[in-house]
Amino acid sequence: MNTLKPSRFLKRLTAGSLIAFSLSHVAFADDINLKTMIPGVPDIDAEAYILIDYNSGKVLAEKNADARRDPASLTKMMTSYVIGQAVKAGKIHQDDVVTVGKDAWATGNPVFKGSSLMFLKPGDRVPVSQLTRGIVLQSGNDACVAMADYVAGSQDAFVGLMNNYVKALGLQNTHFQTVHGLDAEGQYSSARDMALIGQALIRDVPDEYSVYKEKEFTFNNIRQTNRNGLLWDTSLNVDGIKTGHTASAGYNIVSSATEGQMRLISAVLGGRTFKGREVESKKLLTWGFRFFETVAPLKAGKEFASEPVWFGNSDRVQLGVEKDAYLTIPRGRMKDLKASYVLNNSELHAPLQKNQVVGSINFQLDGKTVEQRPLVVLNEVQEGGFFSRIIDYIKLMFHHWFG
Repeated sequence: MNTLKPSRFLKRLTAGSLIAFSLSHVAFADDINLKTMIPGVPDIDAEAYILIDYNSGKVLAEKNADARRDPASLTKMMTSYVIGQAVKAGKIHQDDVVTVGKDAWATGNPVFKGSSLMFLKPGDRVPVSQLTRGIVLQSGNDACVAMADYVAGSQDAFVGLMNNYVKALGLQNTHFQTVHGLDAEGQYSSARDMALIGQALIRDVPDEYSVYKEKEFTFNNIRQTNRNGLLWDTSLNVDGIKTGHTASAGYNIVSSATEGQMRLISAVLGGRTFKGREVESKKLLTWGFRFFETVAPLKAGKEFASEPVWFGNSDRVQLGVEKDAYLTIPRGRMKDLKASYVLNNSELHAPLQKNQVVGSINFQLDGKTVEQRPLVVLNEVQEGGFFSRIIDYIKLMFHHWFG
């Protein structure tokens, strides 16, 4: 039996709307193209940072992104995520009224002295919707404790939920010891993980995330503004996310902004000053929007290619992607997009299940494969009847003999 060479089942398609590109700025520096003149990442005055594309998940820039650091009030992003998931699951509701306990009272809790507060008092009855804003907008440590008690029964139990979500989200350098983020031994996170928590907030609990763009909140006649100053920057469309500061953490900020269908998330940890962290975050976001764009060349369920099927109740099968294929590319390179696909095996035999991976799609720019996506079956193909399988067997035998 003759063996098919790999080139026999390499299928090449060319389309002006298909591209992907490696998003390491080092890669761009190593392969300068006159069509892709992207300058180096701006100098960022911070201990660690990262810039990612929300939709594609690609890293555009990073420095010390996996270094473990004190997260400070960025911790509240995970606190908010847990609350958002509880609301989404119907375990609690925004109009539920929470009775504030003594452990959430700043006056009776020395660790809260001089920290950010919603200024709750024992016995206060406050709706979940207001406590959420106290956490997100006012960065209230007391609001975190009140909600932890309400959602999980205790702070320790709530921290357990936080760390369960750390595992579920695949975060490699994060562990929480508190619900509010004040420095604690054994508590740490990283720029990369904080960007991923931000991505999860936007993706998984959009109703919770919608609060992050609000600029102020008043409780008990005390008006406080959102600590994310980038919300007021008219040159960017920032709609979140969170700031944090302690003496050991420095000045931290995770920001997200949109431009058209593109959304970027930046995490800057260990900044030097309150306003400086905003300046550095803006540098990253502006650079990302200026030189990159997000495209979705392949949509879930839309045929990208078709292939013959042997021994099935259908002669051909439609192939594509299981979910929309978002790619981040150098701005202005859409017309140069190409794509090809490779099957894992030279022949497709029934049965084939929907979304079964049968190969890979290779996105190319300037003749190089720069990104890949799984090639999946779009429509189930069951085994054919006995006689049709016999006929296919004979056809396939001749195919092997004569190619």
